[in-house]
Amino acid sequence: MSYEEFGRRFFEVAVTEERIGEAFSSVAGDSFDVGPIPTGPGGMVKVLARVSIDQPDIKRSVDDLIRFTVRLPLRIRIEIDLRLDRLKYDVDGLVTLPLTCHAVEPLAIQFDVEPPKPADVQVDVASHNMRAELIRNLAQVDDEVRRVIAKQVAQEINKPEVRAARVIDVDAQLRAAMDPKPAKKKKAARATADD
Repeated sequence: MSYEEFGRRFFEVAVTEERIGEAFSSVAGDSFDVGPIPTGPGGMVKVLARVSIDQPDIKRSVDDLIRFTVRLPLRIRIEIDLRLDRLKYDVDGLVTLPLTCHAVEPLAIQFDVEPPKPADVQVDVASHNMRAELIRNLAQVDDEVRRVIAKQVAQEINKPEVRAARVIDVDAQLRAAMDPKPAKKKKAARATADD
């Protein structure tokens, strides 16, 4: 096997859906509040939302580059404040994030993730009646919610712990795995026991 073949095989074994899942484990289970967002004619309507992120669904594709599609399911509770009335919606949402795996200096693997755009956020609002549906469309609630969620998720995936988990320091891990010091400690422990 050539060095190049070994490197490629190593990449394919080291970079798995489970590894990507670990990088996003701190995001799953998070909740954040959106709003109040003024929207509709003259900004008279206020939109508030509570967004919860569920466990990601991750798919890998292997070609010249190793890529992943990370789908973050969302549970959203939207409240529209009309001043005289409040309408509530239960919403299922989904954010799709593409990741690409790269080799970086000195000897590491890095996952680059594109921040989501509003078009990457799907929102499926379940309106309970025709009036609620009309107000939702008139106030452009879905567009505003998509825009704010995309911005918030971009901030979530840019947290220091998520950024750190998107880099595998192969050099440090190989050094730790091949470090002979633990073996020396075992020999010293055996010698002490024999005495």
